[in-house]
Amino acid sequence: MYLIQPLFLGIITAIVGILPPGLINMTAAKVGLKEGKARAFVFAFGAVSIILVQTFIALLFARFIDENPEIVLLLREIGLIVFVVLTIYFFWTPKRIMPSDQIVKLHSKKNRFFYGMLLSTLNFFPIPFYVFVSVTLASFNYFQFENQLICLFVFGSGIGSFFAFYCYITFFKKLETRTAFILNNMNYIIGSITGLVSIVTIVNVIKYYFD
Repeated sequence: MYLIQPLFLGIITAIVGILPPGLINMTAAKVGLKEGKARAFVFAFGAVSIILVQTFIALLFARFIDENPEIVLLLREIGLIVFVVLTIYFFWTPKRIMPSDQIVKLHSKKNRFFYGMLLSTLNFFPIPFYVFVSVTLASFNYFQFENQLICLFVFGSGIGSFFAFYCYITFFKKLETRTAFILNNMNYIIGSITGLVSIVTIVNVIKYYFD
């Protein structure tokens, strides 16, 4: 269980992070529809290879943060401001309808592996996401920043990421109407998530000052 837990947490965290519609997973779906699943899986492998590196960097950064409590508090306070601003922004920004055929535009059909790597490299979301998640898990003693456990978590994130891409590539056509609904209401979904995170962060900051 000691070794299975970080692997499992990596898988679940990656699935949660990638399942919401975004540029990379929607591109994977489009490649699958237009060029076949084989090319789409090659694209996914390219994207996952970069996600593995980003996750590893994020966990090393998170370990440094975890070893310096004053940095954790500072990041919580900064994060609180950021999440409150994001919550207000997403709830007050009018939703924009994004038809699925306009989400991504595919260009060259050459090496989809490197195309996946490129898009994944341009996406910086995984680093702060995994920093926040791993530090939070460590604060509840669900994860420890040991080298072996970090590697297992990273490996799990690769498995979870590819599984999420697999779902988009395989089932996108069947779930396209639901995906459109999610896209049309993405502002409210993200706003709700950032609002919840803001509340949790406020509670943690208050606890720190009054303990």
